[in-house]
Amino acid sequence: MANDDDLSGTTQVVRATREVRATPETIFELIADPARQPEWDGNDNLGQADAGQRVREVGDIFRMVLLGGDKVRENHVVEFEEGRLIAWRPASEGEAPAGHLWRWELEPTGDGATRVTHTYDWTQLTDESRMARARSTSPAMLQASLDRLAELAEATERG
Repeated sequence: MANDDDLSGTTQVVRATREVRATPETIFELIADPARQPEWDGNDNLGQADAGQRVREVGDIFRMVLLGGDKVRENHVVEFEEGRLIAWRPASEGEAPAGHLWRWELEPTGDGATRVTHTYDWTQLTDESRMARARSTSPAMLQASLDRLAELAEATERG
């Protein structure tokens, strides 16, 4: 786990990394299909997403209903390499992204496993109403997502 701090000492880039005993393809399917994301969300923030929104390229936008069912996030995909990299910037429904970024990087280790790095970067966040939540996002929260994702991916591979 690593953190990048700004001049005030506030962590603005939070990361967690874990080796998962599954192929990048299996793991990536769980990340790139928004309908599957609530199954492994370690932030306990995601409610549900409609099926059929599987991300395929930069520029895609997928919609996610947050827990409680009253807020919808439109997630703008800004980085994408099939099976290896996906990142999106969340936005309130009908608005431009607020400046924070969620990124997933997958690197095969050569032994049937994959090194997965999960990053939350809020260095460009400008929406004051989201600052408290951004500040509270910790490596442990990202690690919880990784752990849940690993459990699901490994079970999928076992059949």
